Amino acid sequence: MLSKAVSGAVLGVDAYRVDVEVDVARALPSFTVVGLPDNAVKEAKERVKAAIRNSGYPFPPHRITVNLAPADVKKEGSAFDLPMALAILATEANLGLPNLERILTIGELALDGAVRPVRGALPVAIDAPRLGVDALVVPRENAPEAAVVQGVRVHPADTLAQVVEGLRGRALEGVTVDIEAIFGARVVCELDFAEVRGQAHAKRALEVAAAGGHNLLMVGPPGAGKTMLASRVPTILPPMSWSEALETSRIYSVAGVGSGPLVVHRPFRAPHHTVSDAGLIGGGTVPRCGEISLAHNGVLFLDELPEFQKHVLEVLRQPLEEGAVTIVRAAGSVTFPSRFMLVAAMNPCPCGYYGDPQHACSCLPSAIRKYRGRVSGPLLDRFDLHVEVPALRYREMAAPQGEESSAAVRERVIRARTAQVERYAHRAFHCNGQLSAGAVRTYCTPAPDARDLLEHAMDRLGLSARAFTRALRVARTAADLEGVPTVERRHVLEALQFRVSPASLA
Repeated sequence: MLSKAVSGAVLGVDAYRVDVEVDVARALPSFTVVGLPDNAVKEAKERVKAAIRNSGYPFPPHRITVNLAPADVKKEGSAFDLPMALAILATEANLGLPNLERILTIGELALDGAVRPVRGALPVAIDAPRLGVDALVVPRENAPEAAVVQGVRVHPADTLAQVVEGLRGRALEGVTVDIEAIFGARVVCELDFAEVRGQAHAKRALEVAAAGGHNLLMVGPPGAGKTMLASRVPTILPPMSWSEALETSRIYSVAGVGSGPLVVHRPFRAPHHTVSDAGLIGGGTVPRCGEISLAHNGVLFLDELPEFQKHVLEVLRQPLEEGAVTIVRAAGSVTFPSRFMLVAAMNPCPCGYYGDPQHACSCLPSAIRKYRGRVSGPLLDRFDLHVEVPALRYREMAAPQGEESSAAVRERVIRARTAQVERYAHRAFHCNGQLSAGAVRTYCTPAPDARDLLEHAMDRLGLSARAFTRALRVARTAADLEGVPTVERRHVLEALQFRVSPASLA
């Protein structure tokens, strides 16, 4: 007898339909899974067999063949356990299971029939209409994330028996999620810019970077507050929109690192400098997303930038320009979104005190050149802002508490971002940091005196074409923070000082 159930799998961050076809033939007992299954899928036959028996249902003592279609795509993971079990039970006429082709099921089975959570429930729910189904049965732990998608019925599953009895006539339990409540219950971050003493220049640079989505590099001695400043960048970024939250949550669902039904806070990822290139941008035989994709719509912080392996840093160049990374393997290619704000910190030399008036640098000139050479010129050129973070003095540390809070800075950032969203309403980008060279000519035309200043600066400072474009983008953001429509000379001056800071290695 032949039966079919519908399941789903994820390739990259997109879901595709998998038809679980089961044939039960009267022959010597066997259980075969075909359709390019990996080891986890092949082992499903033992889990499925035990789960069916321990749930109180008969297991057919015949030859069972399970085909996972399309058969030319590699299947991995344990999410096919539940649809396999349901398709096998559907061959038993006395159970009276209905047609399963309009219900998509995913879930791992325990030996006692319990349904365990799996990765990728959210992408499957988002793509459910395209996959030809209107209802999902998912593990209870995955139900909240799947239920954030409107227009798809989501049914949580605790056990195989519960699903079977629900399909036989007893209504399956439904689940809904209050999206407004999730967004309204955002936890207030404990970090605040008011805790950072001094460093007004660096704070202004971070405000400009946050307002325009620009990449920023901080250079300074140990203990100056670079990491402290970077960790507070998410507190001044604008709140995530619904589309951004859904995009980011989709990635976290595939990676299996989500902590709730929806990611409502902008990610802050700070990988250690020992990370591999695959860990940073993604990779593997079956491509997985890396840190830059987990930082999508948020912040990627690279502390001690020169300590990262040079070839690891170089792979960042293409994602920084395109906002996505494509991983190519023999079986095909997968694209992961990676539109993030890059914040990096480094010392000016190996000992960290080059140029510090209070500490003598012990590094040889050759050692300093070698240290700085670990970060290539093309990568440095992709930082819109370079800022020097000097060591604090006692007077700054002991000053009475009076620093500006993150909330006050965030209000200005939100106003600037709102102006950019309105300006680029019909374009593919939505902030100044994403402008192409052509868009810069359209939207960042400077006033005549500002244009003369740029021409002089490009000749005198030897700015590359990319640096020229990025300086204009930063100037446009400075104008947005001020709320003026034209890029004036003062905005260009501020942008240039963030490009040519003496310790920035620009």
